Amino acid sequence: MLVPRRRPGWLRTDRLLGEWGIPLDSSAGRKQFGLRIEARRKAEATGDPSLLPRGWCLGSDEFREELLQQMSRVGPARYGGLEWQECDERKAERILAEELERRGWAGQDLEQRPKADAQKLAIAKRLRAETTMTLAWIVQRLQAGAPGYFANRLRNEAR
Repeated sequence: MLVPRRRPGWLRTDRLLGEWGIPLDSSAGRKQFGLRIEARRKAEATGDPSLLPRGWCLGSDEFREELLQQMSRVGPARYGGLEWQECDERKAERILAEELERRGWAGQDLEQRPKADAQKLAIAKRLRAETTMTLAWIVQRLQAGAPGYFANRLRNEAR
């Protein structure tokens, strides 16, 4: 497939790529298209459907990152598939990194601070508001002790 600047204006690759679940006409998207066509050709030539790739993301790490970034722009996930869970976890990791940077903290600072530190509670509130991560995940990442204890402290803060 030709790179965009070398294509005639009438050639609509967006529809072709979209039919294959490839949202961007990027080098990763074009490479993924080639791999999928080749897998399809091999499966049809041998009659072996097991040669076809499986899973929610059939592509390279670069392609997976493109998909996850696009999914995070869509807004809150209304679906519960693995792809949305992975997207939300990446978003939560970005939020956590932002919050740590904003406070000038490193990972060991979380370990040294009290389990129900007010700053940890503030980070947890943001994570709960902007992602679908479980309280257990948040507590583990914030090194905040037992989920039940931390949940009670969050509830008390809300009052």
